[in-house]
Amino acid sequence: MTLTNRQARHLFLDGHGLSDRSLGRATADRVLETVRALGFVQLDSINTVERAHHMILYSRLTGYRRSHLDRLHGKDAALFEHWTHDASLIPVEYFPHWRHRFDEARERLEKPVWRARLGDDAHAVIRAVHDRVAREGPLMARDFDDAHKGEGAWWGWGPSKTALEYLWRAGALAIARRERFEKVYDLTERVIPDEHRSREPSRAETVDWACREALARLGFATHGELAAFWDLVSPEEARAWAEAENGRDIVEIAVEGADGRLRKAWAFNEIEGRLDDLAPPSKTLRLVSPFDPAIRDRRRAERLFGFDYRIEVFVPANKRTYGYYVLPILEGDRFVGRIDLKAHRGDGVLEARGLWLEPRMRLTPSRETGLRRALDRLARFAELEEVRADEAFGRCRRGEA
Repeated sequence: MTLTNRQARHLFLDGHGLSDRSLGRATADRVLETVRALGFVQLDSINTVERAHHMILYSRLTGYRRSHLDRLHGKDAALFEHWTHDASLIPVEYFPHWRHRFDEARERLEKPVWRARLGDDAHAVIRAVHDRVAREGPLMARDFDDAHKGEGAWWGWGPSKTALEYLWRAGALAIARRERFEKVYDLTERVIPDEHRSREPSRAETVDWACREALARLGFATHGELAAFWDLVSPEEARAWAEAENGRDIVEIAVEGADGRLRKAWAFNEIEGRLDDLAPPSKTLRLVSPFDPAIRDRRRAERLFGFDYRIEVFVPANKRTYGYYVLPILEGDRFVGRIDLKAHRGDGVLEARGLWLEPRMRLTPSRETGLRRALDRLARFAELEEVRADEAFGRCRRGEA
């Protein structure tokens, strides 16, 4: 079968929790449901407006509060922190499938990049750090005198900070919580419930789980996209899985891109029934985090939505096309523009420094009203009292950069 571009956009947005105005009024349980539906929520320290993990959930849940996520991770142990494509909060029941990543991390200890930071006796440093955490309880890198020494790569990590990170990546330590975004490390057995630590899925079981769960959320995907979703399996493993399941649980389909071209992808057999159940996405305008899972794969966003988006946080100021912290604007099933925002917390102001609409999109009165309402909502969430956007709106109307 062939998915039209519109069907593909609707299916993709529905799988990413961006079809309805929200998934409901936020409670801790509802937030956990949302993280499970997404698979994970990326963590990021950039706080120009709001940190990525909070922004991702805010854009999907009415009344979301930061304390919801803090409770689920630090108190309830319903989420654990580890790597997908980047540092993320993940439902704790998925923990067993990260064992294979832990094994890979242990093998990397012998690489020079780790040895250079740990010193001449890497095993002794690692053992000393592990024993201190076991003896004293949860600790942060700042609790070690040599945690941050030196400059250059790896943010100036000293031996103890490197050992903490190694032990965490290898599964011996876990992140108990974050304090002002700083990791608090503890023994894994004191953080992760026994029922999840005791399971040991085989590699084949993890490959099957990772591919199925990725496809369920993406709606349709190439084998490369299946592998990239959790970053737990290789593209070759995902390809072999798809070929083995072809004709059983999954089928090969064609997906129309924004440019009209067709691209092959995999989907579950029941995709037609899922399409029949889809409601049209809400027209409520949303401001989406630069780290939102819906646009994490920039090439897919361009193919599917015709939206060419690149985050410019790490681009020198004089080489940026738009700005430092530019949020995509989602209206219904299309990305209609982008807006450069900055929170001036000392003044209580959310400033719009630039606004750009996509080709053939106009700043109609209704679109401007929707965008101003979205800015007001975001300002309240970021605990800011005022929005300053008139100049940016004016330049957009005049077609100025």
